[in-house]
Amino acid sequence: MAKYVYQFSEGNGKMRELLGGKGANLAEMTNLGMPVPYGFTVSTEACTRYYDDGKVIAPEIEKEIFEHLCKLEEKAGKKFGDVNNPLLVSVRSGARASMPGMMDTILNLGLNDEVVEGFAKLTNNDRFAYDSYRRFIQMFSDVVMELPKSNFEKIIDEMKEKKGVKLDTELDADDLKEMVKRFKAFYKEQKGTDFPCEPKDQLMEAVKAVFRSWDNPRAIYYRRMNDIPSDWGTAVNVQMMVFGNTGDTSGTGVAFSRNPSTGEKKLYGEFLMNAQGEDVVAGIRTPQSIDELKNIMPEIYDQFVGIVNKLEDHYRDMQDMEFTIENRKLYMLQTRNGKRTATAAINIAVDLVSEGMIDKKQAVLMIDPKQLDALLHPQFDAAAIKKAQPVGSALPASPGAACGKVVFSAEDAVAFSQKGDKVVLVRLETSPEDIEGMNHAEGILTVRGGMTSHAAVVARGMGTCCVAGCGDIVIDEEKKVFTLGGQTFHEGDFISLDGTTGKIYGEAIPTVPASLSGNFGTIMEWTDEFRKMGVRTNADTPRDAKQARKFGAEGIGLCRTEHMFFEGERIKAIREMICSKTVEQRKKALAKLLPMQRGDFEGIYEAMEGCPVTIRFLDPPLHEFVPHDEADIRALADEMGMKYEEVKATIDGLHEFNPMMGHRGCRLAVSYPEIAEMQTQAVIEAAINVQKKHADWKVVPEIMIPLVGEIKELQFVKKTVVTTADEIIKKSGVDLHYKVGTMIEIPRAALTADEIAKDAEFFSFGTNDLTQMTFGFSRDDAGHFLEYYYQNKIYESDPFAKLDQVGVGKLVQMAAKLGRETRPDIKLGICGEHGGDPSTIEFCYKTGLNYVSCSPFRVPIARLAAAQAAIKYDK
Repeated sequence: MAKYVYQFSEGNGKMRELLGGKGANLAEMTNLGMPVPYGFTVSTEACTRYYDDGKVIAPEIEKEIFEHLCKLEEKAGKKFGDVNNPLLVSVRSGARASMPGMMDTILNLGLNDEVVEGFAKLTNNDRFAYDSYRRFIQMFSDVVMELPKSNFEKIIDEMKEKKGVKLDTELDADDLKEMVKRFKAFYKEQKGTDFPCEPKDQLMEAVKAVFRSWDNPRAIYYRRMNDIPSDWGTAVNVQMMVFGNTGDTSGTGVAFSRNPSTGEKKLYGEFLMNAQGEDVVAGIRTPQSIDELKNIMPEIYDQFVGIVNKLEDHYRDMQDMEFTIENRKLYMLQTRNGKRTATAAINIAVDLVSEGMIDKKQAVLMIDPKQLDALLHPQFDAAAIKKAQPVGSALPASPGAACGKVVFSAEDAVAFSQKGDKVVLVRLETSPEDIEGMNHAEGILTVRGGMTSHAAVVARGMGTCCVAGCGDIVIDEEKKVFTLGGQTFHEGDFISLDGTTGKIYGEAIPTVPASLSGNFGTIMEWTDEFRKMGVRTNADTPRDAKQARKFGAEGIGLCRTEHMFFEGERIKAIREMICSKTVEQRKKALAKLLPMQRGDFEGIYEAMEGCPVTIRFLDPPLHEFVPHDEADIRALADEMGMKYEEVKATIDGLHEFNPMMGHRGCRLAVSYPEIAEMQTQAVIEAAINVQKKHADWKVVPEIMIPLVGEIKELQFVKKTVVTTADEIIKKSGVDLHYKVGTMIEIPRAALTADEIAKDAEFFSFGTNDLTQMTFGFSRDDAGHFLEYYYQNKIYESDPFAKLDQVGVGKLVQMAAKLGRETRPDIKLGICGEHGGDPSTIEFCYKTGLNYVSCSPFRVPIARLAAAQAAIKYDK
């Protein structure tokens, strides 16, 4: 028969999947002989079964819970629901991965009007008994019955005001008896029934509430952000109560074995005498530093320090612990590997190696790659952000913190910035034309778009904070005003964005710059010792390329040439080319672009210091480059000596019903081979010029033809590239090698990769478009309906942020296998936005890709994730 419930003494620390993190650690501490109050764990399998059975607890599981409750009664020498010697319990959730925002704890469960009387007699302390009872009513009503805690706090405040006191501890037993009556009356008024008085009913309702909390919106969102599967479920821990609120010889606290902010090896924490657990974190009373315990109860302090050291030695990691002192007796309620800042994570990992507690591999594995974001971007001042209240939230599209004055156009962003003002650019959505304004902004906020929208991709590349897809914003860009969270914001008003959480604040919050400690370099050195897969960057400018190189990029996996066309004279030349009627006119316009493109490539080759550079030829549809305002169209017509109507007709003719699947990518080079000719000339001439200056470098340009779905397309464009390149190299007399490859971003290309590999020397998986084409929805529009898919558990994560390994991943694996069968030495990489996602990097390593490519500020994350994959899968 299946077993669903385990006494703490039956489990151990390796049973996390079954007992959850908290239950496994309580079992482990019990095995280590530590003072843990008796208890049992209802397993994660019981939670899964609860959902499989239509959100009911099966009779056999309920029976097993009560059998274990009897065992707990025997060990405790007390009886659940008994008036003379009552057993009270706490109920806590505990998933196998730590999940803040899951269900809060319920303490003192088992009390009712009769039991509280007996409890008061037993302890000879009326005040303590009724304080415990009012706390239980408040917690149970809040956590199980969803009556907000704040309603009960109002009653407490009213009673304190009436009595003329400030602290809860100044209320006496009679006050607390009155409070219990008022709490129960309020409960009945709200719920229409009496507060549940049968202890066994209270327990089962609490267990169900824990299981329900696994699926609350906070938990679903947290799981999505941290790659936690929904079928894991949560465990429930039922534990004998120990009381920190019996008087001045009792207390409760939380402590870390090292400082969670800095990593310093020093006991860090807080406690309160005569209090229960939630008092320490609620902020109603000011806790004392853990060091003070030395003066109040030296023997307890020494015992606690001994336990802390033993736990850290045992787990070989910084511990986060909860404890209670009941009448001068110490009890341990929890230990877990402590949450820590990125700075602390790095310092602790390096310190543990130098202390001989762990080796370098374990140090590399213990750091969450995503945490490194916080080291590479500005963050909010910790004290200021604690006080701030968000006015809204959306997708955390690019990490970091930004504060500045609201502007509504790229031009205004530039103008404000040049006057010395910091700005946040607020747009309905961004387009390539906004690039200069985005460059001047501290942060970017968009109403539309997802995690891989234009704003998100460009912001990540620049290392600029971005919050995308805030559909709650009502914006009028012309009037330069938007509303959010009941507030109205005009141009020049201050707002702040948190690109790591997606929160938006309607005020100025000070930021602190990113800082990389000396230990960061040490961790990165260790990372590269174990890493086997290459890490490149997606960079379109010499500035981005230099930044990526500083972060350790070993080349460029994607240089998007179209991003170079939006500045000043360049946009004029590209528009001239688009509106040309003959090949000669087009070539004349392209000749103006040639020196500019060549100069850009020279700068990028210089920044990359001889590392490989993959350059993608023109990809977006031409309509993205043309003007749409009448004045701009007239100016273009005058420049070209054409009639306004003629230019307008050309622009209108570029309109497409589905531009993503329209006249773009290699289709442009098939229609206008002169574009590929000019781009090849710029790529090869720049490489020759840089190679001549640096004889010790080996400059090898990799020319990437985008959006190929048919080998004949590739052959057609490749012929133009090879003819042009070979002629230039021959004339130069320089021994220059180059490669021609393609982006695999159309499912047909993946399915026919063996054919395409006959002409492609490398594949780069463009997983942004491959995801769009495979799922059949646009990444810019998906945000409107994906939320419903998460709610209904159709998808667990955004397929544009985390690679769909089942579908899109299968195409990648198939293309990699087919490509290698045709060309064993083919180079395989990934350059979509997924290239910086740790779970995708692990997948790429297992698939056998040579490298991943990501935005410059994600390079350290990719290096760490690639090293972790190598350590995990090379055993």
